[in-house]
Amino acid sequence: MNTMVETSLVRRGEVIEADARAAVAAFAAQVTQPDMAGVVLFCSSNYDPEIIAEAMRAHFDCPVVGCTTAGEIASTYQRNGIVGASFPTSHFRLHPVLITSMRDFGLTRAAMVCQDVESQLEFSRRAGADRMFGLLLVDGLSLLEERVVSNLYNAFNGMPIVGGSAGDDLQFVETLVYMDGRFHEHAAVLAVVETTLPFRVFRWQHFQPTAVDLVVTASDPDSRTVYEINGGMATIEYAAALGLRPEELDAHVFSLHPIMIQIGDEWYVRSIKQANADGSLTFLCAIDSGLPLTVANGVNYLEVLGEQIAALRADIGTPSLTIGCDCILRRIEILEKGIEQEVAGLLSEVNFMGFSTFGEQINGLHVNQTLTGIAIGEEV
Repeated sequence: MNTMVETSLVRRGEVIEADARAAVAAFAAQVTQPDMAGVVLFCSSNYDPEIIAEAMRAHFDCPVVGCTTAGEIASTYQRNGIVGASFPTSHFRLHPVLITSMRDFGLTRAAMVCQDVESQLEFSRRAGADRMFGLLLVDGLSLLEERVVSNLYNAFNGMPIVGGSAGDDLQFVETLVYMDGRFHEHAAVLAVVETTLPFRVFRWQHFQPTAVDLVVTASDPDSRTVYEINGGMATIEYAAALGLRPEELDAHVFSLHPIMIQIGDEWYVRSIKQANADGSLTFLCAIDSGLPLTVANGVNYLEVLGEQIAALRADIGTPSLTIGCDCILRRIEILEKGIEQEVAGLLSEVNFMGFSTFGEQINGLHVNQTLTGIAIGEEV
């Protein structure tokens, strides 16, 4: 399947094709337009990255950023393909930055990145919340998303940042980001996108907090491991909160009952990856000791998504493009429920393109089981 969706402002493409060179050629044919400010793409990890990179260099001479996925999303929930979009210079500028040595990426380096980007800005003098947003793509196996996104958000004066952690289906072997004509491991890419168009950054989830509260009493945030909850073994305490035995904990339970934390008036999802033999729990986000947690329950996926899309369209109209970073756990849930066609249909109402992630970022936070995104409106 090769599909192009064109509006007056952007050109979206989606390709399902086993051959890497043929996939890039088909994608390029769909999205190429005069005077491109840049291209964003999300591609299957099943391709040879060297062949994809070589083909992309041959087809595009503008800035191109992207990453490998745990599945691509456009008109369908697809695998083994490419989705993406091109942006015209009439309304956009793209300023991509490659971030390496992420473990040493502190506020000083983030401030240097901001200073460098500010010297390139054309629609504004300074980085900030107006007329620009950041698209952040991070190696999904790095365990360093919190460090990168929090420092960038602080350095860029509150510029909205939306991001996703690169995937490799569910192999957990190699997750790559793309910039400067090649793929990179152990790295992140921040694309600062200037635009004259209206846009909205959003965070969608379908969980709500319960009255069951927990407190982390021993953890290792670097490895995202929680050893104790409420002073007891983590698996025992979490299972007891659900009325279960520790041996009943599995991926299905974790997906139905993630943990939520409250920051201000907002609730954010923190998902559990696995229960370990020593009674600890490995999370998909960093969890600090002393952190209060609340057990979450899911609500109707389709009903909530429909409400979220309706609210977005009421706010900004029908977007010319929506870029989304959608948790792989959400994809697994909709596939298990057999509602992927209904979900894809709802997403098509906002001209959606994106990918299934190993984690999501919103402003200065790293989250799970969430869809983070940017909706770009039409001219006003």
